[in-house]
Amino acid sequence: MTSQIVVIGAGTAGARLAGRLAPGAAVTVVGEEDHAPYNRVLLAEVLAGRYAPEVIALPEVPVRRGVRATSIDRARRLVHLSDGAPLPYDRLVLATGSNPVLPPLRGIGPGLPEGVHPFRTLDDCAALAAATGPGTRAVVVGGGLLGVGAARALAARGATVVLAQQGERLMERQLDASASALLRGHLESLGIEVHTECRVRGLRTSDDGAVRAVVLADGFTLEAEAVVLACGVRPRVGLAVDAGLEVRRGIVVDDELRTSDPLIHAIGDCAEHGGLVHGLAGPAVEQADVLARLLTGRAAGPAPADGPAPPRYTGTRALTRLTLASAHRAGGLDLAAFGDPSPLPGDDVVQLADATRGAYRKVVVRGDRLVGGVLLGDLGSVGALARAWEGDEALPDSRPLLHLLTDDGGL
Repeated sequence: MTSQIVVIGAGTAGARLAGRLAPGAAVTVVGEEDHAPYNRVLLAEVLAGRYAPEVIALPEVPVRRGVRATSIDRARRLVHLSDGAPLPYDRLVLATGSNPVLPPLRGIGPGLPEGVHPFRTLDDCAALAAATGPGTRAVVVGGGLLGVGAARALAARGATVVLAQQGERLMERQLDASASALLRGHLESLGIEVHTECRVRGLRTSDDGAVRAVVLADGFTLEAEAVVLACGVRPRVGLAVDAGLEVRRGIVVDDELRTSDPLIHAIGDCAEHGGLVHGLAGPAVEQADVLARLLTGRAAGPAPADGPAPPRYTGTRALTRLTLASAHRAGGLDLAAFGDPSPLPGDDVVQLADATRGAYRKVVVRGDRLVGGVLLGDLGSVGALARAWEGDEALPDSRPLLHLLTDDGGL
């Protein structure tokens, strides 16, 4: 009898898994959105008008669209859906992703005021595009990867953009102070007004409930016709909690991506492996690929005693990459970051900066291993550096460390 595999979630992780399972596998993917699966990483490009929505579609897999999973009956192996139809499973995969974090601001109640937008889905993107255009006063709250992408996309649409970041610098999780300063300069060259160390206290709305301003902690106000909340994401774990699965920050999984129920797996933004929730596309894809091999192998029967060991997920060393294109001048800014760019005592640091070209390259070496790096403006060496870091390879001792920042990474 064919094993019934149910996947809850049609984002990057769920769609990748369904596409990687053996042809003919009995797989049902449940997707809450009405859209076919798409690449969420490229939403800013759609908002900027550089890509049409269909361009970011993922390879097509059959999905039951517009249906939400409401509960899991582990004893009977059933998933209950919003359309009332129970769905039986032999293996269940939770790929429920994450929700945008909505900060506790004055003026935000059970629902968002008119003109206030999260930026997580294709529908969010469409709503924001409809609400903004040349001259629209827009405030982006949050200066991480998502906020930076949203701000430059709105600038490309001709909006007057203010980016408000609570921390000391932009993209502080990925960049050091020098790289963040270059990024800030680039955004300002696009006409984006950047405020750091800037805590937002609340929103001011009109009598009809539409947003009119963002109020800062010091009482200063930023006029706004549109506000984007880009304050991070939180793993979506409600189904798992209600089903009694082990949940910490995310749904806890082992090296076979199994939850505390061995018939239920979790992958992508909702999964916590080794104490980490990655929240990035690269780990989601890698987890989906490992789980596809595991499920396919099990469907074919137990592995022979002298056969190869089953695949395991042991973690992902993910590289962050972002391209900031400019409609106002030739070229843009390419950015890549990996690991921890903040050195510890005894670490070696190799750093090159070219203010004229707006280029900056830095790597941190601990012993004979790369532990982090940042590259802006010139990514000629990023491929070799990324391979060395992702593979945790020992660096050759026959070359000076400066060669790490040559165009081929010196490797």
